[in-house]
Amino acid sequence: MNPPRRDAGAPLPPVAPEVLAAAVESLTTRLRGRLDQAVESLATTPVDLAEDGTYGIRCGPDAWVTLAPGPSGTITSPDQARCTCLLSPRCLHRTATLAASPLAAAIPPREPGPSPDRAPSAGPAPDRDPFAGPAPDRDPSAGPAPDRDPSAGPGPDHDPSADLDTDRAPSAGLDTDPSPEGAPSAAAVPSAGPVPPAGRAPSAEGASPAGPVSSAGPALPTEGAPSAATALSAATALSGGSAPSAGPAPAGGPAVPTGRAARAARAVRAVSSAGPVSSAVPGRRPSAAQVRAAGGLWAAASAVLAVGAAAAGAVPQAELLRAAHTARLAGLHRAEGAALAVVRHLRATRDPQGAHRTHRADELVAALRELLLVTHRLKAADPDPELIGGVPHNHRPDGPLRLYGVCREPVVGPGGAGGVVTHLVDDTGRWYTLRDVGPGGPARARRAGTAHVAVRSFLSDHERLSRGGLVVTGAVVAPDGRLLAERGVRATFAAGRPWADAVPATAAPDRLGSGHAPPLTGCDVRVVAADGDEVLVHVLTGDALGPTVRLAPAHRHPALAHTANLRRLGACPGLEVRVLGRVDPGRVTTLRPVAVGPVPGAATTLRLPQEWRDRADLGYDLLADAHFPAGAHCPLPPRVTAADARPVDSPLRRIRDLVELAVTGGRRAAAEPAGDGARAGHVAALRRGGFATGADLFAALGAVAARRPRDAFGRPARDDQDQYAAQWLATAVYLTGTEAALARGLWHR
Repeated sequence: MNPPRRDAGAPLPPVAPEVLAAAVESLTTRLRGRLDQAVESLATTPVDLAEDGTYGIRCGPDAWVTLAPGPSGTITSPDQARCTCLLSPRCLHRTATLAASPLAAAIPPREPGPSPDRAPSAGPAPDRDPFAGPAPDRDPSAGPAPDRDPSAGPGPDHDPSADLDTDRAPSAGLDTDPSPEGAPSAAAVPSAGPVPPAGRAPSAEGASPAGPVSSAGPALPTEGAPSAATALSAATALSGGSAPSAGPAPAGGPAVPTGRAARAARAVRAVSSAGPVSSAVPGRRPSAAQVRAAGGLWAAASAVLAVGAAAAGAVPQAELLRAAHTARLAGLHRAEGAALAVVRHLRATRDPQGAHRTHRADELVAALRELLLVTHRLKAADPDPELIGGVPHNHRPDGPLRLYGVCREPVVGPGGAGGVVTHLVDDTGRWYTLRDVGPGGPARARRAGTAHVAVRSFLSDHERLSRGGLVVTGAVVAPDGRLLAERGVRATFAAGRPWADAVPATAAPDRLGSGHAPPLTGCDVRVVAADGDEVLVHVLTGDALGPTVRLAPAHRHPALAHTANLRRLGACPGLEVRVLGRVDPGRVTTLRPVAVGPVPGAATTLRLPQEWRDRADLGYDLLADAHFPAGAHCPLPPRVTAADARPVDSPLRRIRDLVELAVTGGRRAAAEPAGDGARAGHVAALRRGGFATGADLFAALGAVAARRPRDAFGRPARDDQDQYAAQWLATAVYLTGTEAALARGLWHR
């Protein structure tokens, strides 16, 4: 038998969330305090890979931890993780190794049979509850009682979180978001509207700052879209007007919009944000078990918010995982998925190997907002069936898919991941993606632009596919729009179509539902001047010039061509181009372009080669002099000094900074900026910009964060953690809805 090979960079196998939560729960208080330090020490510890598929890691002189995943490659049972020390299985070595492993999908694929290295009765089925059954003094590694998860259902044949898209397995295992610098698309429509901070509806005329928040927290709306007050306030603020005030607020609820506000509400609610199909019956309230499970998730998420991501180590994460598993048993699939997303973002933020350097705080804010919003409504027995959610399954279209290539986008993700994503669109405007992501960073992202892509027997390359087309029969589409190469899929190369037809002047700003990728944002612009590595442009709206916005590089690494191409575009004032990219989630007036092309019918526009099919992928194609109009006067751009030539960032940036600071630094960090003299200036700036509700929420969040009631002896009088979480949620929901309305008004006219 060959000896195991040692690989310091080998990844550990995924671990089911309930297995990790049970291991952390079995530790003593003293060992829990040392868990985070033990996890960090394992980051550079070499891993031994045996021929039978087991993983071994040395945690001390007398501690050897062995992980034996099942046929699915996932640790789904406590007895699949063993340690040789005397305290096993309640030892720090075993728990730290499990905590250092990546989290498995919410519902891993069912294993076809017992593992060959143990008897059929040697452990539980992978969908059993490891928390149910054993007494407090029972060994958690001995397996749970035979209480089966009633909501798990039959396991899928394929892990929906697995990435396929290429003929190389290592790249298929990483599901990295292709957004620039790890940022998600800003086109996603939030699921709720703003919330008055003190149980009332502040008017848009500049009411006084909110008073104390009730112990029940601010009233949260129950609509699945931004409220009318938010959308209308944002739209009118963009045009320089004032937002009409909402109608009177009923007791204990949000304001009731009237007039134009009501019409805006109907328009906003018409936007589709469908997710996985839910098995909940419309109109039926959540059961008592579901309400209790939602309350447990709310408490765990509130605790994470209070301490902040910097202090949310393995123990708070395990509490959240335990509550997520309870939600799974209760059938709350949407809440469970949101909780797992929060834990993954917390891990990325705290990664000792530096993955946090590319992690954006807005991703963690979005995940935590989704979790708190869903659980807040569920514990209030909201009958909306969308709150229950459903197990995400791969989508199989009825007929063949006729897809057209749009562009290639480099991916540089956390943990040294790199690759490419090819975007495609069908005849109805729905978006799909083919991914090739793996370890290698920007260098691999550069090479992957021309690498081969395989869909079963079909073989092509990303460059040819992005400028051509594809006919897929028996297609299997993941919930996020990825094309999967499963059994029965057949693909054939087909002709593409002009870029002007595939990418209209204003791309759809909203998600098209589960099973389709979020669309990119497209518009026609006229170059004004260069501003360093960025370009100032005017948005073209018919015959008139629109507002001034900024084009920024999606990636600034020299291995990619984004920065060089933007410098060439900025050196040609007056040039008209069609851009396709992603709105920066932190600056609504900034677009990070992925591809550019000529504007149909424009005299001064790009002249691209015929083989490029009227598009240039900014990360891969390098623009040259021959690609610009003949005789075009493109001098070096002058220094921009005019005030009206620069885009003005929204005052909402102040609210975003406070919301992100509260998530990353915790409650104490959120209270610091609220306690200095700058708070009044921030509130005044928000009111001058027309964001009266935002000013009230900003002031209320800072006041609640700084409030620490104590008794006569100086001890904390009561725990107002729920009140703080509810106030943060109200502010975050308002921010998301208003920023989405601003983005729609600015980029999609």
